Amino acid sequence: MHKIIDGKAIAAELLDTVAIDTAELTAAGWQQKLVAIVVGDSAPVALYVRNQRRAANRCGIDFEERTFAGDSSIDEILAAISTMNADPRVTGIIIQRPLPQHLSIRRLQSAVHPLKDVEGMHPASIGDIVYNNVRLGPCTAMASVELLRRTKLNLSGLEVTVIGHSEIVGKPIAFLLMAEGATVTVCHHMTRDLSIHSRRSDAVFVAVGKPNLVTGDMIKPGAAVIDIGINQITDEKGNPRVVGDVEFDSCESVAGWITPVPGGVGPVTVAMLMRNAVVAANRQKEHYESKFAQTTQIQS
Repeated sequence: MHKIIDGKAIAAELLDTVAIDTAELTAAGWQQKLVAIVVGDSAPVALYVRNQRRAANRCGIDFEERTFAGDSSIDEILAAISTMNADPRVTGIIIQRPLPQHLSIRRLQSAVHPLKDVEGMHPASIGDIVYNNVRLGPCTAMASVELLRRTKLNLSGLEVTVIGHSEIVGKPIAFLLMAEGATVTVCHHMTRDLSIHSRRSDAVFVAVGKPNLVTGDMIKPGAAVIDIGINQITDEKGNPRVVGDVEFDSCESVAGWITPVPGGVGPVTVAMLMRNAVVAANRQKEHYESKFAQTTQIQS
């Protein structure tokens, strides 16, 4: 029988753990503070920020939104990031996407100090995944793999297809799964016959931004299906609704496990962001304590 993977319940469990860790850090004198950088006016971004603020408040983490005009220069935002990097009160920095086209997300993300990179998107954080040193990984990728773990499938030797090879989702998922011993096939827009790969896989991740791309006849019976897509469409009655990259009804009847959209990967991604915030704060605590110990040793 198929099982719908409840992302909301998993996220709640993760946030409860983060709240405990946050309380311990606060008691040790390390109050966490996340700063969300918002450029321009975007309804999806406003929704993301609300969800992040709600999760942070639940965990006892201070949350601040810093908004810039849509026509702000990259130098202006880089200067703000530099100030946040130097501010010990700021323990995490989040750059909200999408950004206006004139801004380079790669330059901005690279400017965030690796110790404050709660999104796991700094080149150093991405590079650590290749070496299986995952302390701060990309939130959506880590959330997606966590959902697969919740199926209790043995990831070692598992046949997995990842559809979509973006730097922030598809590729990190592949590296995270390979670190677990899975055999991973990564498909993209130049893949000749997608269904050949997906039908032989024990698990399928889909992250391309195309509504209903994957249908039930493309899934191996009993496989786990992790739908990462978020697309707004208009149904036959003219009502807008959010769907994933997977045709849910046809895939649900075949899959062993499947994530819904909404209520699947999304809530767990926010929870992973909060977990990353705890990891980042702990790394900064370790860094400053090490520096203090070195200074004390030199003085003595």
